[in-house]
Amino acid sequence: MAAFKAILIEKSESGQKVGMVDFDESNLMDGDVTVRIEWSTINYKDGLAITGKAPVVRRFPMIPGVDFAGTVETSSHPSWKAGDKVILNGWGLGETHLGAYAEKARVKGDWLVRLPAKLSTREAMAIGTAGYTAMLAVMALERHGLAPDRGPMLVTGAAGGVGSVAVALLSKLGYRVIASTGRPQEAAYLKDLGAAEVIDRAELSGPVKPLAKERWAGGIDSVGSATLANALAMTRYGGAVAACGLAGGMDLPTSVAPFILRGVSLLGIDSVQCPLTMRTQAWTRLESDLERAKMAKMAVDIGLAEVIDTAPRILAGQVRGRIVVKIG
Repeated sequence: MAAFKAILIEKSESGQKVGMVDFDESNLMDGDVTVRIEWSTINYKDGLAITGKAPVVRRFPMIPGVDFAGTVETSSHPSWKAGDKVILNGWGLGETHLGAYAEKARVKGDWLVRLPAKLSTREAMAIGTAGYTAMLAVMALERHGLAPDRGPMLVTGAAGGVGSVAVALLSKLGYRVIASTGRPQEAAYLKDLGAAEVIDRAELSGPVKPLAKERWAGGIDSVGSATLANALAMTRYGGAVAACGLAGGMDLPTSVAPFILRGVSLLGIDSVQCPLTMRTQAWTRLESDLERAKMAKMAVDIGLAEVIDTAPRILAGQVRGRIVVKIG
């Protein structure tokens, strides 16, 4: 069996070790499709896995990386054949199943989504799990009935990966977007993506009141903790906030007041176990609803060798938009 380059996380009594290795293909895990990976990306969860800041990795040794786009090399799955272009997001990749920071992966065919015809594999990972999650959040808000005429939409953590795509998507769909960020220097970037207003995250990170002045019809939150609690307290009657991240913490210091006095809904967004039909719908929507010019503004390319040093930066809030990883 051939060897290929991969990032490997190993664990010993002294702690976690991460490095680039030559990985033998015979050591790949079970699966009915082998994919030659062309592009991946760095998400917040990848940063946690590589730095060991949270118990993302559940088995060792582990190749991290929760999503990829590439070309099928071999398949015994009825839906896939050699040469097919595919995307994989989640399903335990980089957590319980050897992941994307490698030149090859062997996975279950049921986990794969066909690459939309108008997207390249590089563009798919410029979107990545962050953008796919943002699209799932937009779809959830639409199912709740939050059309643009209902009022403005809040996006927290707006300069990050999920936030950047959420701002771009919501503005393209006609919503007035209020972008919250702790990086005021990114105001011009966010307005280029479509934000109508940029507010300081301090407006949402302070003490939480049960209810506050109604400011938006709903929103997309990737921060959690007090930020999400304040966003809920400021949501208009009958509105909803889609929660999809925990950059600010896993706690939620809120009360029942927004839910029982204003009829506000909290919509949970899970990208890891999301059913195939919804995944396919999300990627179809991303193909049509995310403007290529805005995608170009938010994405920066790096090589596989740069991933380890980049991971701590995403946790420190030093990464704007999307980082796309060229594999090989």
